Amino acid sequence: MMFRPARHRSRFTLGTGLFALLAGGLIVLSVPASARDADELDGRFDSTHTLIGSYLAGRFAKSEHEIEQSADFYNSALIHDPNNAVLVEQAFLMELSAGNFSQASVLAGKLVKLQPQHRLAQLFLGLEAFKNGKPQSAEKHFKTAGSGPIGELTASLMRAWVTRSNGSVTRALALLDRPKQADWAQYYLRYHRALIADSAGRTKTARSAYKDVFKQDSRTLRTTLAFARHAAHAGDRKLALSVLREYDRNLGTDSHPLSEQLRLLIESGKPVPLLVSKPTAGMAEVLYGLGEALTTEGGVSIGIVYLQMSLYLAPGQPLALAALAQAYETTKNHAKAIATYDRIEKDTPLQDAIDIRKAFNLNLENRTDEAKALLLEVAKRSPKDLAPLDALGNILRARKRYDEAIIYYSRALKLIGNPPQKRHWAFFYSRGTCYERTKQWAKAEKDLKQALALAPQQPLALNYLGYSWIDQGRNLREGLKLIKKAVSLKPDDGYIVDSLGWAYYRLGRYDDAVTQLERAVELRPDDPVLNDHLGDALWRVGREREARFQWDQALSLEPEPAEVVKIKKKLAEGLSPPATAKLRRSQAASTERQRMKKVEGAPNAVR
Repeated sequence: MMFRPARHRSRFTLGTGLFALLAGGLIVLSVPASARDADELDGRFDSTHTLIGSYLAGRFAKSEHEIEQSADFYNSALIHDPNNAVLVEQAFLMELSAGNFSQASVLAGKLVKLQPQHRLAQLFLGLEAFKNGKPQSAEKHFKTAGSGPIGELTASLMRAWVTRSNGSVTRALALLDRPKQADWAQYYLRYHRALIADSAGRTKTARSAYKDVFKQDSRTLRTTLAFARHAAHAGDRKLALSVLREYDRNLGTDSHPLSEQLRLLIESGKPVPLLVSKPTAGMAEVLYGLGEALTTEGGVSIGIVYLQMSLYLAPGQPLALAALAQAYETTKNHAKAIATYDRIEKDTPLQDAIDIRKAFNLNLENRTDEAKALLLEVAKRSPKDLAPLDALGNILRARKRYDEAIIYYSRALKLIGNPPQKRHWAFFYSRGTCYERTKQWAKAEKDLKQALALAPQQPLALNYLGYSWIDQGRNLREGLKLIKKAVSLKPDDGYIVDSLGWAYYRLGRYDDAVTQLERAVELRPDDPVLNDHLGDALWRVGREREARFQWDQALSLEPEPAEVVKIKKKLAEGLSPPATAKLRRSQAASTERQRMKKVEGAPNAVR
């Protein structure tokens, strides 16, 4: 769920196997020969009023995650070839992904005539039948959708809830007895066994299943809430509170708003309803669980399909809406993410977190002042909450509005008080970088040192302080030591490796600089600054042709306007010989550098 930090996510993952099964088994695109040929014709069929043009436009829009446009193009292609199974399939998937359920229904009906075993079409038609009061028809569709491992799991869960709706609880539970399924599948089977048993008043069966689920994974919010509600509903409030405490302890952070809300309800002595009590909600829970897991594990496109089907059954389910918004964020469709967050019911315990996520999306839509206003509203509503102040600082810092960012980081640090905890290192680091950018070095150094005192193994703080010292020609030995430590902690971070290379460059150690900067560009070949740095280092070691190539590459990557002028000058004139005064800064810095070279790398060097 995007409204909570990543560390709050489920630690129980489906693994790459589920995504491969879904991506490979549910959506099979066999491109028509005419379309493959059109690819090779290099754009000759570019009109969206032709079959090939519409198909190619639909496929391109799909690759860009422009779902509605893709659906329109595929439907346009169908006008020319209405019985093409591939076009019907793609139009159906896009309409379903867009939440256009009436159009998806028509296409699903057509698709199963062309491909009777199409799992997603059969699954959606089953949902439609159940929603329209036709459980027998629904079960028939679900059964047909049950081929393959993932199809078998989904069909078993859906058929169990259909059977539960008919009052056949024992048979419903039997459908979930699948001992040959993998561990991740058993997790879902046990969870829904607990939900179904609970909804039928079979408390003992539900309790046993919940314990198995919680033993397998005690860090997933949804199953934790279900278990705690089950226990409280059954009168065991002590067990309910212990479940919530274990979940919070495993997180190691502040309580999640929904777990805190449930805790207060349990402690109040008021009746606690079950999380899921009706079959329709149970089916929506199946689809939400799989969809949320898929979007988290990288299967965004198929995850969106599952989430939309969940919302087809339960349009206002806040967690499904939040997961869908997260999927849109992943595909950089920030406008749709904002619209989806706006669909979530207002004034819930999630409101602050939702508004913070919405603000980040507003900022990414270049609506930064709207984002700022929204976050100030959240901060006013929750004056003791660090999250909106942190978000304000981060957004303004990214926009290079450093003076404003300092204000909100400082407000957050006042709330933290003394002594700060390890997890607060980021506030000192972030404010320190802003002080450095506004040329307030004394304050910056103090904050960066405090960040490292709280979290000595944080590569960002190590790198920033170390490089800042070297750039100023002071604490050279210690600065290089900090940067090397940062690289050892994050050896695949191109920016940190670049810092080490550029530090060597500033120290006049050009061969070492080239070695590190070449590695940095390998890691981040699309960054203009890193390519520019490598060009400078190559020039200094006499590899002038390669240097010009790197500067030219840097220009092609759209650097900042001020850097464009500098790079063009270097391309025209090269680099002038290094000025001793600029490189050494002072005689003291030079002396320290010479001493550092002698002791660097010695196992017991005197410091």
